[in-house]
Amino acid sequence: MAKLTKTRKEVLEKFDKNAVYSLPEAIKVVKDISRTKFDASVDLDVRLGVDPRKANQMVRGTVTLPHGTGKTVRVLVLCTPDKEEEAKAAGADFVGLDDYVEQIKKGWTDFDVVVTLPSVMPKIGPLGRILGPRGLMPNPKTGTVTMEVGKAVQDVKAGKIDFKVDKYGIIHASVGKVSFTEDKLADNARELIHTIMKLKPTAAKGTYVKSIYLSSTMSPGVHVDSRSVAV
Repeated sequence: MAKLTKTRKEVLEKFDKNAVYSLPEAIKVVKDISRTKFDASVDLDVRLGVDPRKANQMVRGTVTLPHGTGKTVRVLVLCTPDKEEEAKAAGADFVGLDDYVEQIKKGWTDFDVVVTLPSVMPKIGPLGRILGPRGLMPNPKTGTVTMEVGKAVQDVKAGKIDFKVDKYGIIHASVGKVSFTEDKLADNARELIHTIMKLKPTAAKGTYVKSIYLSSTMSPGVHVDSRSVAV
């Protein structure tokens, strides 16, 4: 068994890894045990009682976190010239079309979200093998394929995130930074969890939310009592 580092040992002494905490308590613990020199992300892992291999049990959606993510989100808008000013005015970091499509084909992915128009999707389809694995492919369901490119950019910049259950039935999403106040982290976490609860597929049987864990970058997960965040 690998020897515990001094820091890891100190962290594990600060909380009971077998205990279940209310959301406010879990946030206190995570802030307390975060040991990174940078402002770490605070992440939620929500394990669901669904089978993501079945289309009628796929859980995906979007949520606007009340206090944003704390991250600087770089938005690329791939659009026709008539929409460029709207995108720029809304705060998009990169705006254009053919030049950026060519750059992406060569491997450029220095952005966090892609917003585009329905009419432009045929040009973006071939980029799926590059954008898809990185979770960057625009999708009408997440509001990133739209005629309202300006609104889409503003939403993303304001803290709108999209989430999707992975093949293990877990949704993993960031709900802020360690520097956020406990109240802001709690608001963001509740907003995400309540949104996930509303998306329960009718085909999902048994317990829907099986477990919730809160952690920061490189910290252990803290078990959250799902009843403490019930709608």
